[in-house]
Amino acid sequence: MTPGECLAFGLTLACFSVGVLGLLVNVLSAALLAFTIFFYVVIYTIWLKRSTPQNIVIGGASGAFPPMVAWAAASGSLSLEPILLVAIIFFWTPPHFWALALYRADDYARAGVPMLPVTAGGDETRRQILLYTLFLVPLAISPALIGYAGIAYAVVSTVTGAGMLWLAINVYRKRSGDDAVRAARKLFGFSILYLFLLFATLLVEAVIPGV
Repeated sequence: MTPGECLAFGLTLACFSVGVLGLLVNVLSAALLAFTIFFYVVIYTIWLKRSTPQNIVIGGASGAFPPMVAWAAASGSLSLEPILLVAIIFFWTPPHFWALALYRADDYARAGVPMLPVTAGGDETRRQILLYTLFLVPLAISPALIGYAGIAYAVVSTVTGAGMLWLAINVYRKRSGDDAVRAARKLFGFSILYLFLLFATLLVEAVIPGV
C-alpha cells in the first residue's frame, strides 16, 4: 500500500466508526472516540513518538481511553468507574513498554525513536518502571475497595499485582548482562497477562453475578 492509500483507509475507518457511534449509539461515545483517534494519530504518532522520551506516557492516554468510550456507549454518561479503568491502563503503559524498550533499546535508537532507555539510560528507566508500578498496583486493586468490583477481582488484582511488583523490583535489581534482559522480558510478558486478567475478571463478574 502507498502512504496515500494508508491515509485514505485510516480516514475511512475513523469516520465510519465515529459516524456509527454517533448515529446508532450516542453523541458522547462518538465524541470520545473522535478525540481518542485524533490524540493517538496526531498528538502521539505524528508529534510525540519521535520528539520526547515521554512519548508513551503522554500518548498512553489515548491507548487508555477505550474503556471510557465503551462505558459512554453503554450508559450514555461517565462516572468514576471508567475513569479508574483509564487510570489503570495509563499507569500500566510505562512499565509495559519500557520493559520492552530495555531489551530493544538498540532497535529504537536505530529507528530514531527516543524511548527512555535510549535517552536516559537503563538505570533511570528501571527506576521509572518501579515507580509507575508502585502507583499501578494499588490503583488496580481500588475498584474492589470501593465496591465497583467483587471478591474475585480483589483476589486476582492482589495476586497478580504482587507478581507485577515483584517482577518490577527484579528489573530494578538486575541491571546488566543476560539476567537484566531476562528480567525485562519476564516483566513485559507478564504485564500483558496482568492487564488481561484484570479486565477479564471484571467481565466475568459482570456476566456471572456472585463470582
